[in-house]
Amino acid sequence: MEKRKLGRSGIEVAPLCLGGNVFGWTVDEKTGFSLLDAFLDAGFGFIDTADVYSVWVPGHEGGESETMIGNWLVARGNRDRLVIGTKVAMWPKMPGLKAANIIADCEGSLKRLKTSYIDLYQAHRDDIDAPMDETLEAFGKLIKAGKVRAIGASSFPADRLAMAEKISEEGGLPRYDTLQPCYNLVERDFERALQPLCVEQDISVIPYYALAAGFLSGKYRSRADTEGKARGGRVMQYLTDENFVLLDKMETVANAHGATLAEVAIAWLRDRPSVAAPIASATSLEQMKSLIRGASLKLSAEETALLS
Repeated sequence: MEKRKLGRSGIEVAPLCLGGNVFGWTVDEKTGFSLLDAFLDAGFGFIDTADVYSVWVPGHEGGESETMIGNWLVARGNRDRLVIGTKVAMWPKMPGLKAANIIADCEGSLKRLKTSYIDLYQAHRDDIDAPMDETLEAFGKLIKAGKVRAIGASSFPADRLAMAEKISEEGGLPRYDTLQPCYNLVERDFERALQPLCVEQDISVIPYYALAAGFLSGKYRSRADTEGKARGGRVMQYLTDENFVLLDKMETVANAHGATLAEVAIAWLRDRPSVAAPIASATSLEQMKSLIRGASLKLSAEETALLS
């Protein structure tokens, strides 16, 4: 299995990251364990979660996803085969990137994940109220203590990410080795300013919403298709004539490979400049197998140009 580096951290991953946002939300523990088993058995091991998952579900407090993953790690005894990424800053219970919050939140994530270290600890969003040097120093303390291996940023604008990299270099502080932006075939803003910066600074990209909340699977073609679906509200924004034309192009490519639209979407994103591993989630073994096929599907230059 091809391995890709996460920035300058020395950590290597296969070109697909399993999104853990569904664990404890639309995936129960029994199903979650089977999905994680299948992912690892196929040669992958990069899993992304966050402290805040899944606070949006009625009756949930947050931490449900980390807890399920931690239970699986203990049940399987396979921690050394995995790269686990989690995040801090967006949980209403522990918001922001002040040093005290980062340190305390890390302890909570370690406890829920039932592990002694986090491979990739990410700032879930920018916090203009927290001085960047304070934030990076806090991450540095966690790295020095062996509780974190590398750090990343999520949803940072280009100017703030560039500022963070400058502060890291000038102050001898840890740098963000990864960026987690919203990026897929129908959301391309990342390419304007962030992509060139990531290429220049050797920041590896692990884009979320790789399938645009399921739109790029082709299963949403009308408002009626979104009704009663967990992600239906978000998908509504993608129901445009331009995006339907894109789906038709994707179908042409998919048919040429005997693949699904979701597999084509993953394959296209996997090979974008600076991308290390697209993040995608699965709620069934069938979906998991499709994601894995997408991670190994090879598109021609002509097919990539057609989609781009």
